[in-house]
Amino acid sequence: MEVADILCARGSDYRRAHRGHLSLGQLKVMSAIERCRTAELGGHRLHCSKCDTDTIAYNSCRNRHCPKCQSSAAERWLEARQADLLPIDYYHVVFTLPEGLREIAYQNKRLVYDLMFKTVSETLLTIAADPKYLGAKVGITAVLHTWGSSLVHHPHIHCIVTGGGLAPRRNRWIACRPNFFVPVKVLSRLFRRRFLEALQKAYDDGQLKFFGELKLLEDPAWFAEHLRPLKAIDWVVYAKRPFAGPQAVLTYLSRYTHRVAISNRRLVAFTDDQVTFRYKDYREKGQHRWKSMTLDTDEFIRRFLQHVLPKGLHRIRHYGLYANAQRNDNLKLARALLEQPDRKTAIKEVTAEPASSDDVPSDGTPQCAYTCRRCGASLIIIETLLPEPTARAPPLQRWAA
Repeated sequence: MEVADILCARGSDYRRAHRGHLSLGQLKVMSAIERCRTAELGGHRLHCSKCDTDTIAYNSCRNRHCPKCQSSAAERWLEARQADLLPIDYYHVVFTLPEGLREIAYQNKRLVYDLMFKTVSETLLTIAADPKYLGAKVGITAVLHTWGSSLVHHPHIHCIVTGGGLAPRRNRWIACRPNFFVPVKVLSRLFRRRFLEALQKAYDDGQLKFFGELKLLEDPAWFAEHLRPLKAIDWVVYAKRPFAGPQAVLTYLSRYTHRVAISNRRLVAFTDDQVTFRYKDYREKGQHRWKSMTLDTDEFIRRFLQHVLPKGLHRIRHYGLYANAQRNDNLKLARALLEQPDRKTAIKEVTAEPASSDDVPSDGTPQCAYTCRRCGASLIIIETLLPEPTARAPPLQRWAA
């Protein structure tokens, strides 16, 4: 059972029922998931010379919201990140947007999500640079998630932070205290203040848009009243214990960086009218956390589509030592101070070894990454299947006035 099955069965009805209320991005995501790994996208005919069988592998849609297309993307991303790991502790810090701002965030996704990234990174870098807490420049990898386990809109940012950083003079490495990064209350209060200030500025500049029940917030008095209680509550910032070594960081990131709102394995049952899936109730402990929830099919699709990100919005970002502009220089200096050999040099030395003659087919036939499900042998591409042509609307005609 897959999300694609649900969209194929009820997607057309959902589009008709909500015509005019779905964004172009949501429509594209629905279409991509419905067509993923079908004949519409084309594929390859593969042959196993060992057991003399043929099979067809259809192409993937590669949409970042598709549950079937993220494992390979996560593997490629992790391979690129392996060279960035340092022999230090890494901490996991989560910043959550309070409930009073989630509807505003949903109606202003690009603006509010960018503000979240900006204020989260500034909060971590500011507190870490304070000599009272650490006094160093740390490295941050931030990943945006917009969902809770039950598919509700729940924007939060997962941060993987180095357990230490470069001193202001860049002449030594300053490590965190054992099993402690910085106080979460300090992070929470600074994050709250900076985010509300940035949100107020965006409001004053006329960048925020309000619809439906939030239309009242266009009045400055109502907006100020809406933010007033948010200034008095504690915003949820959670810091976990350090990971058990750098390799554990990669294992964790492989689960979080390219995750979508719901995976296919969480689906339990599907009828024309209802969808049942498993979710985690964080108020419970142990095995009792996992429960089942049944939603109307239209409500399930609505919850799934509300997590479609605006086009071009980066949901994985790097700051501090990992900022793209100076990443290589920062990591090279950090390894020198930590007396660790350059990982990139070691990787190049390994990959520079000549390939074994056994890995190169003698007949020059094209190889692929697929293996035979029967015998495990490598498959050979014997035919390329072109995508099926799709019907398109005629171009708009502009009549002269």
